[in-house]
Amino acid sequence: MKSKEPAYYGNPINEWPEDDRPREKMMKLGAFRLSYSELLAILIRTGSGGASAVDLARQLIDKSGGLYKLSKMDYQEILNLDIKGIGNAKAVTIAAAMQLGRCVESEQEKPEDKIVKSSDDVAKIYGPKLRDLKKEKFMVVMLASNNKILKDKVVTEGTINSSVITPREVFHEAVIALAAAVILIHNHPSGNKKPSREDVKITKKIVAAGKNMDIPVLDHLVIADESYTSFADEGLLN
Repeated sequence: MKSKEPAYYGNPINEWPEDDRPREKMMKLGAFRLSYSELLAILIRTGSGGASAVDLARQLIDKSGGLYKLSKMDYQEILNLDIKGIGNAKAVTIAAAMQLGRCVESEQEKPEDKIVKSSDDVAKIYGPKLRDLKKEKFMVVMLASNNKILKDKVVTEGTINSSVITPREVFHEAVIALAAAVILIHNHPSGNKKPSREDVKITKKIVAAGKNMDIPVLDHLVIADESYTSFADEGLLN
């Protein structure tokens, strides 16, 4: 049975008992004691048309399909939820907060000087950077002889096909960096982690060029949402 909410929850937050106001509650008890709606309400700040900031936060979570799906939305997608009281300023604030969360996650796995030993190592570093992008990005990661990451480079952005990506672009930075090997990575905004026919075609072309240049391609990862496919693990490099 659903518990009945206090009558004051329909009022502006500044009319609530102080201990129940999200901002004051967080300062007194800590962020972990707040619900998702209360945390969002702190970002939203003010309500609208008889709905409190917490009410608006609940609508956001419900209409987006949950906090996780909301976290993947950009500013325009949040606006498109068409919630009265969520305008440009609030939508931008929420989208910026969600992006900061992704930045924090990616900062935990800075690529430079890390030694990668498996496809999972690579996915942990680059997954947070690529998984929520709305466009495809194709990256080349350059490695030293001990598999330490020297640098990475976005080769192209947009629809990926063999006419756009050439081995020359992939290996140009690798030669300058004196890389001993490279790893290819790109994302699928659709969420489908299965490599496309074009992905396989591009990879074969780059792998062949790498053999001729003595700069082997160790793997090609397709990042899709929280998962990935490794060409090396699936035996697709040859």
